[in-house]
Parts: sequence; structure tokens; C-alpha cells
Amino acid sequence: MKTHNNHPYHLVDPSPWPLTASIGSMTTTTGMVVWFHKNEMYILWIGLSILALTMLQWWRDIVRESTFQGKHTMKVVEGLKIGMILFIISEVFFFISFFWSFFHSSLAPTVEIGMIWPPKGIITFNPMEIPLLNTMILLCSGITITWAHHSLMMANHSQTTKSLFITVMLGVYFTILQGYEYMESSFCISDSIYGSSFFMATGFHGFHVIVGTTFIAVCLFRHMKYHFSSKHHLGFEAAAWYWHFVDVVWLFLYISIYWWGS
Repeated sequence: MKTHNNHPYHLVDPSPWPLTASIGSMTTTTGMVVWFHKNEMYILWIGLSILALTMLQWWRDIVRESTFQGKHTMKVVEGLKIGMILFIISEVFFFISFFWSFFHSSLAPTVEIGMIWPPKGIITFNPMEIPLLNTMILLCSGITITWAHHSLMMANHSQTTKSLFITVMLGVYFTILQGYEYMESSFCISDSIYGSSFFMATGFHGFHVIVGTTFIAVCLFRHMKYHFSSKHHLGFEAAAWYWHFVDVVWLFLYISIYWWGS
């Protein structure tokens, strides 16, 4: 077996996880169609289970390669950072499409919705209630993730653990409050363009919060296993960048949809 390379790059070993991820994604998509049309969720649960098991084992392999096998050289880390930055840029444009749709509909309301915004019959959320609380929660989580980053760079293990735990709890709290807000909503996703724009934008943001919370929870677990050092903690940095992106998107959502749009 070859143990030395004349280059700093990581040539990954053959892996089954891209194939199982594709199978899980297709099964999940098929399951959603069956759920929507027949109200049966067993195929959806099978697809989600395949995806969950794939993610768990794929992440395990990446952690093993980076932490224990030393495959993530400085050159590899540089490439991974660029990849994460490009991924976040793609996510920015993903949300730009939702804001484009919202402002296109709200700045020039059509006759079909009564030429007013919000459309007639839509009772919007009070931006000074749960939306404002969720804004404060995410702003506080931005502070705690920055606290964790500085503590990690100072090699302060206990402070990093505490701040990461608080960040995860704030992310869970945000998700619970948004779920409660959805249950209390007087309109649904099929109630005119307002309902569609509102639930697509805030729903996808909520999904990103769940992904980010999971990302940070994995970082918390890895930190408690002493996988990170003050100089080498790319997994945490990527999670922090992603979380700050989620924070900024929420600020735009709150100002445009909850406050101005209501």
C-alpha cells in the first residue's frame, strides 16, 4: 500500500457513500410524491433513513481522514475553505430568488390579489412578537459562536464547550418557536402569493437553521473528543461561517417579510 505522495493533495479512497446518498435522495423524493398524493409516508421514512445512515458514515470517514490519518494538509484545507465559501455564495443566490419573488409581488400587487399588499384576507404576524424574539435568539447565537471561535483559538477547552452548547440550544429554541408560529398561522402556503412567498422563504431558512444546528452539534461532539486544536479546526470554521450566513439571511427576512411586508 502506498504511504507517501509527492504532492500535498488528498486523493480520496473509493467510497460507496455517493451512491447510497443518490439512492437515498431519489427514495426520499419519491416518498414525498407518494406522501403528497396518497398520504403514505413509509417510502419517505425509508429514504430519510438511508440519507441519515449515509451522512453518519460519510462524516465518520471524513473525520477519520482529517483528524486521525492526517490527510487534510494545508493545501487541502485551503481548497476546502474555498469550496465552503462558494457553497455559501450559492446559498445566497438561492435565497435571492425568494426575495426577488416577494418584492416582485409586493411592490406591484396584481388585480388578482386586490392590488393591495398583504393580499385581502391575509392576517400577517405581528413582527414585534415571536419574530422579534427569534431575531434576538439568532443574534445571541451569533455572539456565542464567535465566543466559541475565540475560545478555541485561545485553546480554552471549557469555554469552547460552554459556548458551543449554548449555540446549539439557541438553534433548537429558534426551531421550536418557528414551529409554534407555523401552528398558530392564520394562513397556509396555498393562500395567495403571500402564503407561498412567506412559507417558502421562512421554511427554507428554518431548514437551514436545523442543518446549521446539527453542524454545530457535531462540532460540539468532536470538540469534546479533542478533535480540534487552536490551529487546525476547519470543521468548526465551516460551521461558524454557515451559521453567520443563516443569521444574516434571517435579518433580511425579518426586515423585509415580517416587518416591511406586513
